Amino acid sequence: MKSRIITNSSRNSWKFDKNSWKFVFKKNMIKLKEHKHATENKKIEKLPLPSKVYIPLSQALGKASAPCVQIGDPVLIGQKIAVSSATISSNIHSSISGKVSAIQDWPHSVLGETRAIVIESDGLEERGEKKEQRIEKEADKLTPEQIRNIIFEAGIVGMGGASFPTHIKLNPPKPVDTLIINCAECEPYLTCDYRLMLEKTREILQGISLAAKCLGVKKIYIAIEDNKPEAIKQFGAQVSEFVIKILKSQYPQGGEKQLIKNVLGKEVPSGKLPFDVGVVVHNVGTIYAIYEAVYLNKPLYERLVSVTGSCISNPKNLLAPIGTPIKELINFCSPLKHESAKIIIGGPMMGIAQWTDEVPLIKSTTGVILFNEKEAKAREEEACIRCGACISNCPMRLMPCLINLSSEKEMWQEAKAYNALDCIECGLCNYVCPANRMLVQSIKRAKLEAVK
Repeated sequence: MKSRIITNSSRNSWKFDKNSWKFVFKKNMIKLKEHKHATENKKIEKLPLPSKVYIPLSQALGKASAPCVQIGDPVLIGQKIAVSSATISSNIHSSISGKVSAIQDWPHSVLGETRAIVIESDGLEERGEKKEQRIEKEADKLTPEQIRNIIFEAGIVGMGGASFPTHIKLNPPKPVDTLIINCAECEPYLTCDYRLMLEKTREILQGISLAAKCLGVKKIYIAIEDNKPEAIKQFGAQVSEFVIKILKSQYPQGGEKQLIKNVLGKEVPSGKLPFDVGVVVHNVGTIYAIYEAVYLNKPLYERLVSVTGSCISNPKNLLAPIGTPIKELINFCSPLKHESAKIIIGGPMMGIAQWTDEVPLIKSTTGVILFNEKEAKAREEEACIRCGACISNCPMRLMPCLINLSSEKEMWQEAKAYNALDCIECGLCNYVCPANRMLVQSIKRAKLEAVK
């Protein structure tokens, strides 16, 4: 079967033009300045060994893992140091060899603070239990249950930012018939997935086959935005049984529900998940981690991250040990052009501003972006002018202004009635609001209160 390369059809909706204050007929997505030029042609580099890592016990959606090591214990690279303690959780492994020096509270890029295992390096980079690598014939003989167990033991979670345990996602409660590989990487600045696609194409395809075997699906789509022509070319040259879907470079193209709509034309109903319409979506980084776990017997203890922004003089795509403080990554890309006024973990639209550069790299960290004072300057929030820009641009067809109003009045049930829980926190409403309303922040609060 020959590979097929197809492009998405246009679907229209209204868009707010900030410059002219007029509505323009367009999709529920917008074209952002990409800012990817700084790192898109930078090959993956390995970060030098850090002297100490702080490995958080909370790195997956769900409950924190439980330590299985004690202070003073020697550890090796890839050794399990915390175990999954709930149905939705993940195992955690040491990213360096050395000794456990503490188990303490430490800054966390998403939660603010959490328990972390502190390991001091011995500089030896010794690996834990060494298992033989599998060849393709051996991998082909593995059953879906064996593959899922390998993934569970390796501690793999969604690496596009969601951090949902992968072994669970590969065992959906309903039958599915389609697998979509998310290669969109629609956030500005980030290019680590793109570099992975260029440098590990064959391995990614092997990982896709493993995921498809777990799900028992035959329909497989590789969804890539059209701003990645080299990746499209490389996949096109090697793909034989998958469909390459070329999508317009727009934001938030990489959202699961948006991807399903643009690839398959299917709508995921409010309150439902992709498997409810027979689909599973996996990030390309997660797929590569599956390949490493099955073929190389390698747990998830390091990941790719883009370190970039206007303050960085040597932006890079780095392969770094999980638990490395982000200041180590920043220093490796030094000197700084300007003093940074804001550090963001993730992309500029959905990422989280940090209060310290001591926060460590975790499994779901995709980028470290440094902004200067001008870029980070907070805009003064004004009264809502009822323009409807947030409504017409919301990819989830919500009414952010009304959820915001409910949140301000602490009317949580009203916010829930406006489907606040469907918000994907993409940030488009903030971006298009001429009154600079902090809509996403208020919706996040409403979502937390609505589930209490």
